[in-house]
Amino acid sequence: MSKYETETKRRQILLASGAGLVMSSLGIPGVALANTKLRQGFQTNMWGMPTYYLLKSGALKKAGIDFEEFAVPSGNLTMQQMVARQVDLGTYAGPSFVIGHDKGGLVAIAVIEYVGRTASVMARKELNITKVEQLKGLKIANQTGSSIANIFMNTIAPKYGLSKESFSEIRMNVNDMVAAMASKTVDAMVNIEPYNSIAEADGLATMVVNYYDFDRMPVVMAATPEFIEKNPDMVVSYLKAWLDVAKDFETNPAKVSSVIHDFYTSKGYTISKQTLQKALAKIEVKPQFPADFGGYMQEQAEILLKANRIKAIPDWKKALRPEFMQKALKA
Repeated sequence: MSKYETETKRRQILLASGAGLVMSSLGIPGVALANTKLRQGFQTNMWGMPTYYLLKSGALKKAGIDFEEFAVPSGNLTMQQMVARQVDLGTYAGPSFVIGHDKGGLVAIAVIEYVGRTASVMARKELNITKVEQLKGLKIANQTGSSIANIFMNTIAPKYGLSKESFSEIRMNVNDMVAAMASKTVDAMVNIEPYNSIAEADGLATMVVNYYDFDRMPVVMAATPEFIEKNPDMVVSYLKAWLDVAKDFETNPAKVSSVIHDFYTSKGYTISKQTLQKALAKIEVKPQFPADFGGYMQEQAEILLKANRIKAIPDWKKALRPEFMQKALKA
């Protein structure tokens, strides 16, 4: 076996065994890319559906990009995969990105979408809760470590006088929360689409507060620094494919909705096309790199630093890499 084959085999064993999660003191593992196949992570909630549609649209194949897909329940898990260098690219909101940069040097190459309208705090319908402060003493489902969890715990709850000790946080994945509401295991949930619309349509829950009132919530397309340094031309082509896909969300929402509806029904969810379209309409798919993004990220980093979730404010010149999107827009 050649030296290259031996090293490739070693990497495969590391990833399969989970040893790729072992990081250096800087939080960056010593696992290099084995090839140029793009490893795309995405979450199976509504935030990840634009990425799922990208993968199924044929846009990447048209651009000559070969890929593998890695699906997980939420973006913070994709972030952890990227810190472990098991995935090259993935989307998640600002707080998860800041943590990913702090732990693994991840970089932002674009803002893909805005999802503030998709995230809500929901309560069981029969409780007749209309205010956040009424959640005091109740059991709240929360996916600890996710961006929506961080924003709830560090911004929304304190604003309404709720300390971490004033309610019971029940830790679970967002895709398990509707069942927990149905069984009355929890009284409320911090969740996103399509699960909020499913719970509402099934008469299980009502909205207490929507995140858009606090944060437009840009979703970052993050990358490992190794991937973009080794494949800069592929990154530009990849972002050009995103610009093409964004047109479908604007001009052909029925086509987009059909692809995403098939995904959820294949996973066993009972959701009407009308409910899904309602949920999908809450996402603004707009690939770009906004001029004010640095200021927004600075605010998120300061919140996380105060909460002891990161060691230091990032060096934004290293963390934010707008040049790839700028080239894609000009091409």
